[in-house]
Amino acid sequence: MVNGFIIGMQIVLACVGVYQFGISLFGLARKTKERKVDPKKSFAILVAAHNEEQVVGALIDNLKRLDYPKELYDIFVICDNCTDKTAEVARSHGVRACVRTNPNLRGKGYAIEWMLEELWAMPRAYDAVVMFDADNLVGTDFLRHMNADLCEGKQVIQGYLDTKNPGDSWVTAAYGITYWYCNRLWQLSRRNLGMANFLGGTGMCFESKLLKEMGWGATSLVEDLEFTMRCIQRGIHPVLNYEAKVFDEKPISFKASARQRLRWMQGHFNVARRFFFPLLWQSIRERNFVKFDAAIYSASVYNVLLGFLLTALLWGDYILPADNVFASMYTYLPAWVVVVAMAMAVVQFPSALVLERVKSWKMYAHLLTLPVFLLSWLPITCYAFFTQNNKTWSHTQHTRVIRLEDVQSKQAG
Repeated sequence: MVNGFIIGMQIVLACVGVYQFGISLFGLARKTKERKVDPKKSFAILVAAHNEEQVVGALIDNLKRLDYPKELYDIFVICDNCTDKTAEVARSHGVRACVRTNPNLRGKGYAIEWMLEELWAMPRAYDAVVMFDADNLVGTDFLRHMNADLCEGKQVIQGYLDTKNPGDSWVTAAYGITYWYCNRLWQLSRRNLGMANFLGGTGMCFESKLLKEMGWGATSLVEDLEFTMRCIQRGIHPVLNYEAKVFDEKPISFKASARQRLRWMQGHFNVARRFFFPLLWQSIRERNFVKFDAAIYSASVYNVLLGFLLTALLWGDYILPADNVFASMYTYLPAWVVVVAMAMAVVQFPSALVLERVKSWKMYAHLLTLPVFLLSWLPITCYAFFTQNNKTWSHTQHTRVIRLEDVQSKQAG
């Protein structure tokens, strides 16, 4: 009976893996279309910041040079529970610093919810709201792409998330490779299929009318995923704009990375508990494949947890000096099936680098260290499962000042 359960779980995980691999094939082709839409929409750009005096100035300078009519957008820096000079830096750069102090409700989700209420009370009404993190850099044509999508009737838009410091360490290289993979073989594939994309926490654009109707209401540790699921429940599909680039700073050390990913996984467990079954039942009742896909994605954190536990169980069984007790489904499959499955898993990441035209040979060399980063998700997710009720928001410190020109010159080289 135990072996039947173990094999059954392995079959479930294998089916999910095959499903995602099948979806990823639709990201191989990238369809580009030239869209020349005159600037029409007005934007409120919100920059979420907590003690970001070192980096927020570079982003503000970047945003003030966007290729979009200056009268059609305003910049607001949310200085959330700051104890440094973030507000002073924002004001010195000529933008509005919105200071929020609430030590009991900490975190980006609460800060955004507060800021939106402040925004709706202002005399000027904006067509859309764009959100960035203080450590970001933004392609100068970002608002033009958002404007075009809004004019086509899109309500929730996610920009292309890239890494601004992939060359800093093997950890940031792993982030960069993972993001290129996700952009191409997760996000683009779903856009090509007309499915919902998933918000990534920054580089997001929302129609103001929709935000007012729905309210923000996303205050978990992964407010982006939470809002994504709320949208899909309502039949609203966030869409990826592959040309609108946002560059995000990633932690350099493994310790900082583990702390950040632990927060993500803790929040993901919370979202999975809230949305998996409702979305699954809706998808069955409405015969809605998009909601089914969202349900599967919401539960992906449990797939990682289950994979870790099964792997640890089977390897422990093999290592112990006794007869094997537990069975693996792979012992019942032809060897070529196992080889093909492993090849499918391995080939995706280098393929993503080639498809994304990554030129740096160092990034290809870091494919050798990538497995360490990927495997580290397993214990992190396991620990997150047992600490998922911890909703304390942890801040990732950013201290390096990188300009957009620096990122673009490295990519060109």
